[in-house]
Amino acid sequence: MRLSNVVAFGFIITLGVFSSCKKDIADKPAEPAPTPPVKADTLSAAKLKDSTLIYTRDIYLWYKQIPASFNPQTFEDPKGIMTAIRAYSVETGYSTPVDRWSFAMKKTEWNNMSMGISSTSEEDQHDFGLNVFFRADNDLRVRQVEKASPAGLAGIRRGWRITRINGSSNINTANSSLVVKGVYESENSTFTFVKPDGSSVDMTLKAAGYQENPVVLDSVYTEGGKKVGYLVFNSFLGDTAQIYRDLSAVFSRFGEQQVKELIVDLRYNGGGYVNVQEKLANYIINASSNGQIMMQEKFNDKYTSFNNTTLFAKAGNVNATRVSFIVSNLTASASELLINNLRPYMDVRIVGPSKTHGKPVGYFPIPVGDWYVFPVSFRTVNKNGESDYFGGLSLTNQVADGIDKDWGDRNESALGYILNGLKNGNYRTDGTTEASVDPRIESINTGLKGNIFEGTIDSRIRF
Repeated sequence: MRLSNVVAFGFIITLGVFSSCKKDIADKPAEPAPTPPVKADTLSAAKLKDSTLIYTRDIYLWYKQIPASFNPQTFEDPKGIMTAIRAYSVETGYSTPVDRWSFAMKKTEWNNMSMGISSTSEEDQHDFGLNVFFRADNDLRVRQVEKASPAGLAGIRRGWRITRINGSSNINTANSSLVVKGVYESENSTFTFVKPDGSSVDMTLKAAGYQENPVVLDSVYTEGGKKVGYLVFNSFLGDTAQIYRDLSAVFSRFGEQQVKELIVDLRYNGGGYVNVQEKLANYIINASSNGQIMMQEKFNDKYTSFNNTTLFAKAGNVNATRVSFIVSNLTASASELLINNLRPYMDVRIVGPSKTHGKPVGYFPIPVGDWYVFPVSFRTVNKNGESDYFGGLSLTNQVADGIDKDWGDRNESALGYILNGLKNGNYRTDGTTEASVDPRIESINTGLKGNIFEGTIDSRIRF
């Protein structure tokens, strides 16, 4: 998906607002059901807007604060309405509205996005599966590559430096628009890459659709006499059956190698299905916490009957007491939910260049005409009732994002910091900054984040 068409969002399919909706929670989390076929809807533009507001006034977490004078007809479409209602999300303790996510999306776009498919059939848009960040002013690096994408199939790796885009070597933070156009908004682009060995290679990429693969890497290291399991997990969204198989295989390997320490890399993971979050949480949690409260979902005062509690159901045989998460400001929603859910039970350490995104709330898709609308509808809390992290989850230690290294390289800043701490027994928990993090570069990189999905989807309850 091109950068210009990307929206930050989070979802949860949780309840029915009207009589046609039903609550359907099984004792064990069900696998997410595929999105039903889109019906041909013929709502007029005026009815589409009115219906959008009717649903929002019913289910929005801050519905009481939407003024009676709010007129949906003054907006072009549901997307404009959803953006406008964010202004009414006043939360105690915050000086500005906390909702940055309520949105609307055409059903055809959601069908692809929910399955982790890069293209949108409505507009026939594709991408290279290539994401980039600046390491410094004049140092652009490959941040992430999707395995099945054109960039992945070409063999491009995280950490490679880009020195030329479509013939231009003017690649710097002041000219980031060139990067956006060449990487995210073009059907064909030519790049010059410099590999870690210093050699250069020219490649031309043609945009295409592909299936995303959230399980990027799993490795086992030996540090301080202990086996350390490392998992790079980039999304809780996609082909859930395949994700479950992959997670099962990963934690089977961890168990066979008697892993005692876990490192979970969520630095670019914006969230996805809450069921997948539960699956991963149940692999990570220690056996002594089996059956304890994992999380609660809480709706507005009209829908307290839909509040629900999820318990841990330990999976696999990895029984760690500590888990270290690698994060960034792109770590959002279901990723934050996972971290927050584990904190009451384990020694949870959070390492990375910045706090997490800050999204302790979610939505469910409401069909209106040929759109889905997503007003924030609930908040999530852990066993201790903790959910007030609209400002992001705080770091245990600030460490730079080592985008000059490939995944799993023990010399990469964040991974290396944790491994060295485990090896030397001095993994500090005092918030020490171990590497400089330039806030200006980080701000520019936020604008280069690409098609990061930010959300939480709970498909146990069908709409």
